[in-house]
Amino acid sequence: MPTQRNRLADETSPYLLQHAANPVDWHPWDEEALALARRENKPILLSIGYSACHWCHVMAHECFEDPAIAAQMNDLFVNVKVDREERPDLDRIYQLAHQMITQRNGGWPLTMFLSPDDGSPFFGGTYFPPTPRHGLPGFPELLDRVAGYWRDHREEIRQHAEAVQEAFAKVWEAPAGKELDAVKLEREPLVVARRELGSTFDKEHGGFGEAPKFPHPPSLLRLLRHWRSTALGDSPDLEALYMTTATLQQMAEGGIYDQLGGGFCRYAVDAHWMIPHFEKMLYDNAQLLPLYAQAWSVTNEPLYRRIAAETAGWVMREMQSPSGGYWSSLDADSEGEEGRFYAWKREEIQKLLEPGEFAAVTAVYGLDRGPNFEGRWHLHTFMTSQQFAAQSGLDGSEVEARLASARAKLFAAREQRVRPGRDEKVLAAWNGLMIRGMCIAARVLGDDEIAASALQAMEFARHELVVDGRLRATWKDGRARFPAYLDDHAFLLDAALEALQLRWDSGLLDFAVSLAEALLARFEDGAGGGFLFTADDHERLLERPRPLADDAMPAGNGIAALALNRLGCLLGEPRYLEAAERAVRSALPVVARAPFAHCALLDALEEQLDPPEIVIVRGSGKRSDEWARTARLVFAPRRLVFEVPPEAAGLPPALAEKVAPESGSRAWICRGTTCLPPVDSLSELTAALKR
Repeated sequence: MPTQRNRLADETSPYLLQHAANPVDWHPWDEEALALARRENKPILLSIGYSACHWCHVMAHECFEDPAIAAQMNDLFVNVKVDREERPDLDRIYQLAHQMITQRNGGWPLTMFLSPDDGSPFFGGTYFPPTPRHGLPGFPELLDRVAGYWRDHREEIRQHAEAVQEAFAKVWEAPAGKELDAVKLEREPLVVARRELGSTFDKEHGGFGEAPKFPHPPSLLRLLRHWRSTALGDSPDLEALYMTTATLQQMAEGGIYDQLGGGFCRYAVDAHWMIPHFEKMLYDNAQLLPLYAQAWSVTNEPLYRRIAAETAGWVMREMQSPSGGYWSSLDADSEGEEGRFYAWKREEIQKLLEPGEFAAVTAVYGLDRGPNFEGRWHLHTFMTSQQFAAQSGLDGSEVEARLASARAKLFAAREQRVRPGRDEKVLAAWNGLMIRGMCIAARVLGDDEIAASALQAMEFARHELVVDGRLRATWKDGRARFPAYLDDHAFLLDAALEALQLRWDSGLLDFAVSLAEALLARFEDGAGGGFLFTADDHERLLERPRPLADDAMPAGNGIAALALNRLGCLLGEPRYLEAAERAVRSALPVVARAPFAHCALLDALEEQLDPPEIVIVRGSGKRSDEWARTARLVFAPRRLVFEVPPEAAGLPPALAEKVAPESGSRAWICRGTTCLPPVDSLSELTAALKR
């Protein structure tokens, strides 16, 4: 047993490094660990978590730091620690295995016991305490029972492993299979999803379902897109718009949003968004940021603009590395306590503020009520500034000024506290989501600083995450690692199309094409359609997952189909269009069983039925900028606007043939692969867009 540092000491993952001094003889997931398990005929104890996970920290402190429990683990098992953010392939496989074995949803820390022969799981759970409590066995007792079961029931375990692998193959097989061409593209799943989301909508507090309450950004985007598709008809779906904006408002006013520093926490433990699980994840904020910007463009509600600007500010201030990439997460804990960084004593606040500021903060954030988090106050909006203005007789602008001043003072004081840990690895997929979000926010808000941040992150991805012509999944301390997954390619391709609308760059278009080619060459299921999560030359695991349903992030198949279809329309490339259509057709049998769980694929389906609208503006100077801004004035989720300067080099044929005029500007509007005649005046462009 190691006395100082175990094998995790050479890893780059902050999560694995957190466990490098455990007395447990941890291995990373690698061939050395797997070979050791086979050689010694010991089962593998696989523990999967991530650095911002509160219960991962709890189990580490209670069990993995305990010398007696560690000695027991080392004696009975080969112990493998995995960062689920670096290895989402392993996490997908063993989370599903946990669900099959226990008939319960999984989570983190995930604790699985595997056969050394082939990595097949035969028992699992999530968090286990050191002694029996809350209906859970103590971890030492569990270790003995699992080891005994492995020793005495090998044949039963072998049969169970075969059954699990058969179930995996069935879950992740191509749903349409050989009947791919017979699948009809129709609107019914869009209609059913809208109805299903309406039936689970919380009319009082916003969001979907009961506590714990998650943001579900793919669902909110689907509703916003659904409203837009009906907005110009005889019966605009205002309820769909309301479900989106009401949820965004309740979250913005709730404790899930950091009222002082901006940015959203992972989820709320209650139904009304008051107390969050305090970790802040890049991927949640990446999806919520553009939603708030787009909601502002639709409603002109100042709250949404403020939240978008503050969230982008948090990203640039706290989550962007000096190299340009976006870091992964902020921990839920600081000084050993969850939420300590964010909670306040009332007297602390009173000492920091002027009497008028304190009166406003007390009323708006509920300091005149009982403490809401472990004897302290976590800021949650109980009263709007307008309501306080009416109650106090103050002018609304004066109340806003007092609250803004108070928040600035409280934020400055909070900055002096011990900060939560930050996971400073850069993940390709999560960066793709955030680059997309920052690009959309920059365009909608007209913010050059946000735009510069997004483009800097995209440059980082192009130059630091590509090694020997292959995209890598993660980067830390100058080292890019792990073959990239479906989500890495799909999300970065989607982001590249958004970044090209901020500033045309032919080199970035080449990068987008390389991502598309990799999707088709290494991830597409040529027989059944759609995309598998790992590349065709990836390490051999129990199965190659096929992600169709959204979870905390949109499904990779949905984003790949959406982005490939858009790129295919832009370039006139039929291979991309055909692959996108096959992906949607392949998934539809599963989508039809629960449309609301597949919103990313529904967005892709919508753009198969109503192809994206590509607007190309060519010209120079302010006039060209004005034309592009005009095309972006309204929220039009199927519209992409590219301003291609006359001097742009290396254009593909479909763009090169759209020649800029000698003076002035010219625009082309293409719907799908069909382009209208070019227009040479802003009035003609406006009229054509309305049609």
